[in-house]
Amino acid sequence: MKIEHIAVLVNDLETMKAFYSNYFDGRPNEKYNNAAKGFESYFLTFSSGCRLELMRRTDITTGQDFLRIGWAHIAFSLGSREAVDRLSERLALDGYTRLDGPRRTGDGYYESVFCDPENNRIELTV
Repeated sequence: MKIEHIAVLVNDLETMKAFYSNYFDGRPNEKYNNAAKGFESYFLTFSSGCRLELMRRTDITTGQDFLRIGWAHIAFSLGSREAVDRLSERLALDGYTRLDGPRRTGDGYYESVFCDPENNRIELTV
């Protein structure tokens, strides 16, 4: 069994697509748009085959609509400590919020934690 994809509702679909394409080499498909339902999305495919679905709904207009129990973060395995350090530096220089790291965690991971443009947590790991 494997996870086919992970989906996240976003406010700014194009900004989020650009972020995950630029920093994580996600390859987006053509935008899906269902105007009748007020829904649009992109699937981004990563080198591992894992996919991230970015979705926007026009009936969700405030941050309050997003307050619910759900995923805590998404982790990207970059393959080496050096790759974690490089991408951490790049994200920090580009103004993204660093929440932690890079550091070795108590459970043995080497990671750093950032926020994407809509404050979803991203872990960069080896």
